[in-house]
Amino acid sequence: MFELGWFSTARGKGSRNLLTAVLDSIQKGELKARISFVFCSREPGESAETDAFFELVKNHKIPLVTFSYQKYKTRVNGNDEIPGSILPQWRLDYDREVINRLKEYNPQLCVLAGYMLIMGPEMCSRYNIINLHPATPWGPKGTWKEVIWELMQQKAAETGAMIHLVTPELDRGPVVSYCRFPIQTDSFKPLWDSIAGRTVNDIKTAEGEDNSLFKAIRHQETIRELPLIVRSIKAISEGRVNIRKGQVTDNCGQTIPGYDLSAEIDHLIQGRE
Repeated sequence: MFELGWFSTARGKGSRNLLTAVLDSIQKGELKARISFVFCSREPGESAETDAFFELVKNHKIPLVTFSYQKYKTRVNGNDEIPGSILPQWRLDYDREVINRLKEYNPQLCVLAGYMLIMGPEMCSRYNIINLHPATPWGPKGTWKEVIWELMQQKAAETGAMIHLVTPELDRGPVVSYCRFPIQTDSFKPLWDSIAGRTVNDIKTAEGEDNSLFKAIRHQETIRELPLIVRSIKAISEGRVNIRKGQVTDNCGQTIPGYDLSAEIDHLIQGRE
């Protein structure tokens, strides 16, 4: 059985939805795998949302390992992390303790699902870890909001989502899989026409994320995210995609720039748009 490890900070409903999607696929027999552990960087009592996530994990009888990032940071008087810089020693020590607490498990693949911490070098070398980024491999970097604003700024023809290997450098790991979809179609045309002549800053000031084009792009991306995660895990578990020593290869051992799951994902979401 293909062994999965699951990392989450479990800040809200999205984290529960991600876990539920994979568990449902396993239960239906679509995904021949099992989740050998769930690790959370919070502990019981820190958040009502996180506690709800813990209940989900316990209801499925999955081993749960917790280690509070915030409590540890306070205890060691840790300084704030600076994005893009080398992780401070206390953060590396936190990762080392996480590895120690998970030493009895040997997952073939780990999934970051709403895990809000950057992985240090030791963690990245210990596990094959994947994460979702809300853009194509050649698309914008940043959060999903930053990505959409940049797409609108560029008047981009398409966007998508990708799964990438986690490295200490944020959102820069090798691409494992991706899907893409057009945003210059007939259905999108009236939305693009509605912002003609306006700058992104104007739209942010007047409407923000309530803008119709912004919401339409986000919707098309959102309905693909869960299927992409599930289908990517499936492709890896079946050997169509392989991860070895930080490299992504096909079933013939050839290095690939990511496995295109666009057609598979589009088929899955038919009728959900």
